[in-house]
Amino acid sequence: MTGQGMRAYFDHCATTPVAPEVLAAMTAAFREDFGNPSSVHAFGQAARRRLEEARRQVAEALGAAPGEIVFTSGGTEADNLAILGVVRSDPRPRKHVITTAIEHPAVLESCAQLEREGVAVSRVPPDSRGVVDPEAVRRALRPETALITVMHVNNELGTVQPIAEIARLAREAGVPFHSDGVQAAGKIAVRLAELGVDLYSLSAHKLYGPKGAGALYVRSGVRLGRILFGGHHERDRRAGTENVPGAVGLAAALELACRELPAESARLAALRDRLEREAAARLAPLEVNGAGAPRVPHVSNLCFEGVDGEALLIALDLAGFAVSGGAACSSGAAEPSHVLTAIGLSRRQAGASLRFSLGRLNTPEQVERLIEALEQSVARLRARVAASPHA
Repeated sequence: MTGQGMRAYFDHCATTPVAPEVLAAMTAAFREDFGNPSSVHAFGQAARRRLEEARRQVAEALGAAPGEIVFTSGGTEADNLAILGVVRSDPRPRKHVITTAIEHPAVLESCAQLEREGVAVSRVPPDSRGVVDPEAVRRALRPETALITVMHVNNELGTVQPIAEIARLAREAGVPFHSDGVQAAGKIAVRLAELGVDLYSLSAHKLYGPKGAGALYVRSGVRLGRILFGGHHERDRRAGTENVPGAVGLAAALELACRELPAESARLAALRDRLEREAAARLAPLEVNGAGAPRVPHVSNLCFEGVDGEALLIALDLAGFAVSGGAACSSGAAEPSHVLTAIGLSRRQAGASLRFSLGRLNTPEQVERLIEALEQSVARLRARVAASPHA
């Protein structure tokens, strides 16, 4: 078994380690400004200044106004606030929501809750590459459509959705448009004014920030009801004493990611392409799920024909490599990935697929070691299947 020092982390879509620069910024906030930012005394006002500086940094990184940033406990709360807050505040008796079949559970479950409340929901399917057609969204529109919600980057495939085009048709129809940007912010360039979205969700721990911190962009003028009740925090949009160190961590992480984006994107794309090229050459039959679609540079979802994905994941873990069978938030589920079945994979193919998501920790040497471990593990598992009397 490989020692901890030799372990390699290829699961950056699930979470990321906190960057030293982020930790330093948060530590200063913990030590120096512990006051409640709603308090009127000097301690509270010092914390308020630090919170508002973090808000300004997040807004600047995204091309938004500071007043349009609502700090949350993470991406899940941001998605819930956007979806439930917009739809529940719509006064019409009959309401309809458009989403896609490949969204994160935070979006799908929010929509399922609205269905239980009597709201109709349309789930637009993607194409075989994992990309949603804006025309399919247009065809799903109804007079009573209260919200369109489509993720920016899919968390399992890394496919980039045509958000600007969907935003245009939403604006033409007069329908608010939300995008889950948890896997996009800090990974590709995000300028909210250019995208044209009305609401956009972020999570700090996906971009080398802390867990338990996130934000929701709410374009000025968008009607948004509360889902948490209490004080008048976050301009009456999100009750609860603000997590100042978390907001500082999100701001520092986003600023760092944007600064490093061009160089890091090129580096990760080269590593990802090498992994896919070598895997295809040495591990055939193998398919790249989402191949041919616009993708973020650091995600690769591979289908290893004739292999049980869970067995391969465990074999790789024993060899010192952390990878994923799909969305970390739905791990433990017996059902195959809803994303992979939505793009047309069979249950068997979905069960033979693993996600590799690269990040700051990964090196060319680690990728080479991963390919070697894959070669050994896949060969062993395929031989076991071939030797089985049921094969």
